[in-house]
Amino acid sequence: MIISYNWLCDYLPIGEAGMPEIIEPEKLSKILTSIGLEVESLEKKEAVKGGLQGLVIGEVITCEKHPDADKLKLTTVNTGDKEKLQIVCGAANVAVGQKVVVANIGATIYPVNGQPLTMKKAKIRGVESHGMICAEDEIGLGQSHDGIMVLPANAVVGTPASEYFKLTDDYIFEIGLTPNRSDAMSHIGVAKDVCAYLSHHYKKDIVVKSPFKNNFKPDNQGLQIKVVVENTVACQRYAGVSIEGVTIAESPEWLQQKLKSIGLKPISNIVDITNFILHETGQPLHAFDAAAITGNKVVVKNLPAGTPFVTLDEKERKLTAQDLMICNEEAPMCMAGVYGGIQSGVTNTTKNIFLESAWFNPNDIRKTSLHHGLRTDAATRFEKGVDINNTVNVLKRAALLIKEIAGGEIASDIIDVYPVPRLKTEISLKYHYLKKLSGKNYHSDTIKNILHSLGFELIKEGVDEMRFAVPFSKPDIKLAADIVEEIMRIDGLDNVDIPSMISIAPAMETMAHENAYTEKIAEYLAGSGFREIFTNSISNSAYYSDAVLKHTVKMINNLSEELNILRPAMLESGLTSIAYNLNRKNSDLKFFEFGKTYLVNEAGKYIESNHLVIYITGNKTADGWKQKAEKTDLYFIKAVFEKIIHVLGLQIDGYNISENDNLENCLQASIKKETIAEIGIVSKTKAAQFDIKQPVLYADLNWDRLLALNKKINLQYREVSKYPLVNRDLAIIVNKALPFDAVEKATKAAGISKLQSIGLFDIFESEKIGAGKKSMAISFTFLDEEKTMTDKEIDSMMSRIISTYEKELGAEVRR
Repeated sequence: MIISYNWLCDYLPIGEAGMPEIIEPEKLSKILTSIGLEVESLEKKEAVKGGLQGLVIGEVITCEKHPDADKLKLTTVNTGDKEKLQIVCGAANVAVGQKVVVANIGATIYPVNGQPLTMKKAKIRGVESHGMICAEDEIGLGQSHDGIMVLPANAVVGTPASEYFKLTDDYIFEIGLTPNRSDAMSHIGVAKDVCAYLSHHYKKDIVVKSPFKNNFKPDNQGLQIKVVVENTVACQRYAGVSIEGVTIAESPEWLQQKLKSIGLKPISNIVDITNFILHETGQPLHAFDAAAITGNKVVVKNLPAGTPFVTLDEKERKLTAQDLMICNEEAPMCMAGVYGGIQSGVTNTTKNIFLESAWFNPNDIRKTSLHHGLRTDAATRFEKGVDINNTVNVLKRAALLIKEIAGGEIASDIIDVYPVPRLKTEISLKYHYLKKLSGKNYHSDTIKNILHSLGFELIKEGVDEMRFAVPFSKPDIKLAADIVEEIMRIDGLDNVDIPSMISIAPAMETMAHENAYTEKIAEYLAGSGFREIFTNSISNSAYYSDAVLKHTVKMINNLSEELNILRPAMLESGLTSIAYNLNRKNSDLKFFEFGKTYLVNEAGKYIESNHLVIYITGNKTADGWKQKAEKTDLYFIKAVFEKIIHVLGLQIDGYNISENDNLENCLQASIKKETIAEIGIVSKTKAAQFDIKQPVLYADLNWDRLLALNKKINLQYREVSKYPLVNRDLAIIVNKALPFDAVEKATKAAGISKLQSIGLFDIFESEKIGAGKKSMAISFTFLDEEKTMTDKEIDSMMSRIISTYEKELGAEVRR
């Protein structure tokens, strides 16, 4: 939320009795932060870049042709100093007696287009020039470069240009507004909070300087437009007024400056006034060209799904049945509270307008805005809730401004369709509850004064409680706790008492086991060169197939169009981080993340699962003087996964090859016949969604299940064996397609208790060992913890292994 200091001060009673002459921007920044409107940045904004420093008003005393250039003039300029300046000028319109803007030597000018330029004494075609006579675009005061800027004859020579042009610097507050503070989405809204703070701390009733006047009256009844509201739930109040004979033109300078100060571009007087009113009061308005309202009738209703409608950006959109539309007798003119239509907007030829001010249901506006991807200022305010009680007041203010700036006459009474006037929300506040939440004893007069300054109405005051009516401008106030927050805000959040003693109740640690192993695995991975990442659990539905989206948890109030579901899988959010790093030339990545996924099953039950995921891409090792860079591969991530399982004290049953749309060469690992992880290479199709062109390895571990298995382990300690390990190697010839996993399973089936481990250390393929065959070299480690094993015992066990291989795998031992 952007707030202009100068604009905000228009509504603060600064300088009145008992008030300071000025509240400095820095002090105002502290006040805003103290009352919960956190100022994230405060920046000075110059009316003109450089502030015209070093520029003065001068008078051209002489003007002659340059002795060595046909298009240059040699002038003498009086700038109020004793010595006159000789300046070479290239403008065709320079003449004796003109009052002009002069940039002295040492001054820096900031052109509208181009780089800043510091004045120096220079020779131009052999003649010295001591400064510059300026055009308006050369000093940032306009766009024209037709000639030098000629000032009125009454301009006083020697006057600083900044003083002559009455330049006023501004300060811009960027406020981190929380979603519930719709009442502060305007300059007057912020001013009300500031006045409430000042009232409380100055012990004086300080109110906002209201821009609303009681001098509204129609000039005639020449343009009558009827309003019919068919959907009174989506549109609970609709007001309008007709204005005829307007002239569409540029806005006056003061209005343009207001809009520019908060980053808005002036367009035309009518559009600028509606934007000004929006940021002044928080109430969106819409101006229709009255000529587009066929039948002089406005109808607020819903249209059939699929109805085409062309918006102001010249795009045709298909309406949904829940889109509320502002229509004439024949066709839709505007998406209510969201975006105007191409056929009904104000143009340069518009003469008569119909001005709309309404209250639209926040739910309807948000649905339409998100569905069509139209996140406008108006929609943002309507979806958070505007002051339904202020609809007509704002309309009258806007109509009077239009009459003042664009001319014309108010050609109708105010039309106000308000079928069911709303009642104010009433909330009771008990004193002990206020003390419990705030930690502070507030006097009843203090409570009443603070809430009165915020627009609350005291209905009833009892011995131990008060009852208040909530102003319509604060739709977020629904509970007693909300009123406590209002009192604490205005008292100052930095005034919250810090108790000298804190009482706490001892709590049982319920997640000690889970946290301990999460930390243990995180430390192992970090020590192995991995970096932990934390990605957004809210994802973009565009990443997922329709089949997956059937079971996703959809966001109701998503913050943006893209982030609209809770992630059903971890892969996509991690690939976003991978892509971010690859785009910045960081191509060797090893990431891990502990995170959650969210699904909804057929019965409508929400399922939340914990995962540990690993992402690897690029080189495993970098180039060095002793080694070359080595690419990562599937075996590397598989080894990392197996080490994690080992640290958890578990043992993998084996792997199965699985089909997965997002992973190539997908392996499913299981423990006790239950799948606990998937490992593979991210498919090219999935990687292309994120514009990733290099292979990415991925492992997704079911962290919930692994921790549950880990909990069942009974830890046992034993001495390290004092007897030696025995190693034997064996080479077997098998079918080329046989995976090593089958060899491991066959080895386990042999049932040799003294076999400690088995490993593959070489694969050899050659026509000499037969077509479609390969040789696998395997190492075995044996241990007897009670004695030293003999060759005879080891040979016997190796024979059993060989026999099993020949029988189960059809293997042939290489001799």
